[in-house]
This record gives sequence, C-alpha cells and structure tokens, in this order.
Amino acid sequence: MNPAENYILNQKEPFRAILLHLQSVIERTVPIVSLKFKWKLPCYYLDDSPFCYLNVSEKKGYVDVGFWRSAHLTMHADKMTMKGRKMIKSLRYSSLEEIDETVLKEILQDAYAIKDKKFWS
Repeated sequence: MNPAENYILNQKEPFRAILLHLQSVIERTVPIVSLKFKWKLPCYYLDDSPFCYLNVSEKKGYVDVGFWRSAHLTMHADKMTMKGRKMIKSLRYSSLEEIDETVLKEILQDAYAIKDKKFWS
C-alpha cells in the first residue's frame, strides 16, 4: 500500500469516510489521475503535473480538496474557498452529507479541462 492510501486509511472518522468517498469520485471522474504522496498529503497527478490534493484539518474539522491552477477554474466558484491561501481554491467538507457529487464532478471536469494552463494567470 502506498503512503497516500495509508494516510487515508489511518484517519479518524468521519474523515476516513469522507476521504474514501472523495477518492472514489475523483478516480471515477478523471480516471487517468495517479495518487501520489507529496508534502505529506495524498495528491493526484496528471502525468507529472499536480491536479488536486486531499488534506485533513482535524483541528478545524474538515477535509479540503485543493486545486492547483485554480485561477482558471470557472465552475462553482461560490462553493470554493481561498481562506488563508493566495493561489489555491478548495472545497471543504465536514461530513459525507455535505458532499454534492454533481458539484464535485463538475469542478473536477473543469480542472481537467484547464490542465494545460499555467499555474497562475
């Protein structure tokens, strides 16, 4: 098992269930991504380029799905946050029930469509 999978499986609930669900949606929506462990986080890559990452903030009680190249994302900007960051937008989930799969899939598809753009516009 790779370190990214260990990270996911070793989380406390509800974070583990959220991460497993997110992993499933990401891998079904963009099947060519590969899961790696970078910066002590599970990160999805397209070839050698970072696509998105998963991060548990146990102290704050949520899971972040962060997107690189977020300056170019156009779908559901009102549902994403940049709080505390300058260039990365993310979706945040505190429970499985908060995950709107349609929104997540549309953002993943949007992120895939801009995969060749520069990190910053």
